[in-house]
Amino acid sequence: MESKGSAATQAQQGSWMKVVSGVAGLLLLLGGVAVQPAVAGGATEAMKHTIEEVLTTIQDKELKQPGRAEARRQRLEQIVGARFDYQEMSKRSLGAPWNTLSDKDKQEFVALFQTLLTNSYADKIESYSGEGVKYINERTENDYAEVRTKVLTGKVEIPLDYRLLNKGGDWRVYDVVVDGVSLVNNYRGQFSKILRSSTYADLVDQLRKKSDKIKVQ
Repeated sequence: MESKGSAATQAQQGSWMKVVSGVAGLLLLLGGVAVQPAVAGGATEAMKHTIEEVLTTIQDKELKQPGRAEARRQRLEQIVGARFDYQEMSKRSLGAPWNTLSDKDKQEFVALFQTLLTNSYADKIESYSGEGVKYINERTENDYAEVRTKVLTGKVEIPLDYRLLNKGGDWRVYDVVVDGVSLVNNYRGQFSKILRSSTYADLVDQLRKKSDKIKVQ
């Protein structure tokens, strides 16, 4: 269910920080929406369950108490991590170079990529009040599915589609498309650009620095 790169995608690939900001907004939307009845389907129900868990955690009065911020963040990371397949996202974002990595390098890359995403949304997700989401439909083909939604922000409806892969009976997100722009395609463009002019070691170093920079902001 891969889609061809659009003009919107290519335009987004011009700035690393735009990509990071997009990831922050993407996962912020995941955590803050008020759920409406979902269309029937295993993948849709899986997304609905995750969104409800995140929303419940954000609204938990006990976890809002002073000194519980770290516990709340860890809980949110656990919920999102159970639905998002960071290894699959890392593999698709890195592209062909993934197959040349050792198991140790793959583990390191996944950890860095996950940390980058986590640090991008961690603080923003907890302050989001939430507005609403419409579940449009679900398209399934063998072990792949796409859950199409629209996020309501004021009078604007933003298309937000989740691409999932069925692994052992569990639907896991491997890509998210916001208004036609794929998270995986965005990162693949950025990673490819770096690798064309530098080395894999430099890419890993840049990932680490970007993640640390976001964390301290």
